[in-house]
Order: sequence, then C-alpha cells, then structure tokens
Amino acid sequence: MDMMTKIADVSGGLPLPARLNSEGAKVLRAGFIPLVDASVLIAAAEFGFTRKEGLTLDLVKDVSWANVRDRLAFGQYDIAHMLSPMPIASMLGLGSNPSPTITPFSLGRGGNAITLSTRLFERMRDGTGLSETASALDNAHALAKTIAAMKARGEPLPTLGVTYPFSSHNYEFRYWLAAGGIDPDRDVKLVVVPPPLTSDALEAGAIDGFCVGAPWNMVASERGVGRIVAAKQDIWPSAPEKVIGMRPDWAESHPETVSRLIVALDAAARWCDLAENHDALAAALADPRYIAAPVDIIRRVLAGEFSLDARGNRRVIADYFKFHSGFANYPRPSHALWIYSQMIRWGQAETSLNHARAAASAYRPDLYRAALGDENAPEDADIRIEGGDEGDRFMDGHVFDPTALPDYVAGFAVRSALPFACGSDEA
Repeated sequence: MDMMTKIADVSGGLPLPARLNSEGAKVLRAGFIPLVDASVLIAAAEFGFTRKEGLTLDLVKDVSWANVRDRLAFGQYDIAHMLSPMPIASMLGLGSNPSPTITPFSLGRGGNAITLSTRLFERMRDGTGLSETASALDNAHALAKTIAAMKARGEPLPTLGVTYPFSSHNYEFRYWLAAGGIDPDRDVKLVVVPPPLTSDALEAGAIDGFCVGAPWNMVASERGVGRIVAAKQDIWPSAPEKVIGMRPDWAESHPETVSRLIVALDAAARWCDLAENHDALAAALADPRYIAAPVDIIRRVLAGEFSLDARGNRRVIADYFKFHSGFANYPRPSHALWIYSQMIRWGQAETSLNHARAAASAYRPDLYRAALGDENAPEDADIRIEGGDEGDRFMDGHVFDPTALPDYVAGFAVRSALPFACGSDEA
C-alpha cells in the first residue's frame, strides 16, 4: 500500500465545559504571537465575523511559540495561532512537550523574509560586487563567499536567528542558505529569537541576521540596522505559514464549534484579501493589544511594498500576503509532508511510513470540507506533487513528490550529516 493512502485520525478525550459570554455566545480562548500573519484571527474578532457565527474570540497575546504550544496542550487555550510545522512536530512526538495537535485551517501564505545586518550585507557587497538588485539566490551565493573568507581569516561564524526550531522560518532560512552552498549546521550558528526582539538583537550585534514574519523585517530595515535579502515567495510561494491549531480531542468533542469557527475564519480571510480593507486592518493590527508596530509600516507590508534598507532601495512583492485566494486556507497534507521532509533533511526526524502518516494526519482537510463544502475546496488531490507548476517553483529547482520522500531528501547536496538524535526545541 502506498504510504500516502491513509491519513490517520487522532481523537478521543472528554468534552470541556462550554464558556459563554453575557450574550450567550460560545467563548474561544485563542493564543497568538504579534505578527501580521495573525490578521485573519484578529479580523475575525475585531470585525464581527465570529460574532455572526455565535462565537466570541478571547485573544491572548503571547510571548513565544513554546508558550503557545504549552498553553494549548494544557487546555489554557481552545485554539491557537501556530507555526505550520508545530502540529506536525506534535504528532511526531518532537519537542520538549509534545501533545497531539491538528489544524483544519491555514491562516494564509506569505509574510516571511530574511534580513541580514547592514554590516554583514555591506561586507557581502564589497567582497563580491553584489548588485543592489541581486536575486535571493545571488544573495545566498554572496553570503557563501563571504563566510568562506571569514573562515579563512579565523573569524567567528555569523549568528542567525529563527523564531522556533519547528518553524517555517527555520526551514526556509536553511533552504535559502543551502541553495547558496552554505551548511546551516556547520557554516553558521542558528539561535532562537522571539519575533518582536529580532530587530533589537540585530542592532545590538547579538545576531547577524534573521528569518521572521512581518512586520519585523521592515522594522529592522527602516531603523537602518538590516537589509532584506529574500522573501518567502523567493523560496517557495506555496509554503504554508501559520495555521489554527487545536487539540484533536477538543475538535472531536466540539464539531459544531469547529465548523462555525472555520466559516468565520473563511469570511475573515476573504475580507483581509481585499485591498480596500487594508487601512482598517492595518489600524487594528497596530493596536497595542495586537502587534503594537507603526501603522504605516503594517499598511505597506500588507501591500507588499518593502523598504529593503535605509539607503532607499525598494521592492514590491505581489501577493506578499495571500489570506484567502488560491485556496490559501486549505490544510493540504502534501504541505505537511514537505515540512516532514525538511525535518528529516535537517536531522530532526527519522524516515518511516508511520511517521509520514502521523505527519499527514496533522492537517485535516476533512474538517475544512465539512464546514465549507467541497465546492469551496480545491479539485486536485490532497496529496500532490509540489513545486512543479509555473509560478510555484522552489528556488533551487527541486520538485517534491510525496510518494518518493526518501529520494527527495537524498537528492539535496546540502543536508544534515548528523544522525537523528532527538526532536530538540533548540536551534
């Protein structure tokens, strides 16, 4: 039997008591991190989409992804804004506190970028003749040459920040580095830095670069401390970003609430995609209760209008955020399997049929379809070849076939030389 034939369900447990507000609406406590990719969740609460479905979102701003993970696991949150790999890691038993987690809804695509310190970028430019308009891949090659020169002089290797080891940021940063010929485990030092602290850490010289979600890349560039060298769209446009995470026993016990939540989030995502709503969305996101960043930066980020640095270099990235279009909310199991392939590539997970099934089971298109109907779901297979379509290529030309996952991982020239040891929460 093909290892992608079955997607396992994880269910069971006892229902939690319902919490109602003064108007009788079901209250869902939701943890989130202050990032623009929480827009759909915040808009659903702020602009009446959940209220229309008889729900109230009690949004709690958290300080780290590990906190979000733990508070969901311990029942302090009903649902959570999560990194797309977090449910997969949980189903594989990875990390310091793995607890089964699923997602029936993605919060969209896009939003990440890679920023290097102005010091490091100037050295790349001076040492390699790098153009101000260089591509993401050209930037990676220039960094590789710069690191080789640093090694030859016996200098310390660059320290680069990611937000969490089981994160799109970690895998995208590693993918970009490796595409340029840089070994992320030997040629640089990766550390964990919470998103709101990345710009400060860069300015203080504690790190030399980072991969993080908006608006923190442009905060660094506008402060004159960073240069944006790659965006998520440069690495793989369809890469899932953030998702709504929930415990499978909670979802099993509250099927109507899950469906109503998905309907509300779908409506909010459609609203967030419309440019005419971006002024209102940016104003809401800038509120201290949410992102607490300058509204003008958030507004430009929503439009994909980037200040790459403080020297006046600009870039416009079409569809930098896709909150709904192109089935951006669909929890596609082949996306989960690609994330699993990167966990294998970098020594976080072992290759096995059972692990592949567990990874795919974290993404639940059945719950999405039950809420929104097949007419609002893509017509192609849930498990499909990724990166083979024009406009959706991986930056290094690789194509991901989930049915040949071990061969895909083995096909990379740069991958972990270390045997699988543990699912550490350390970078």
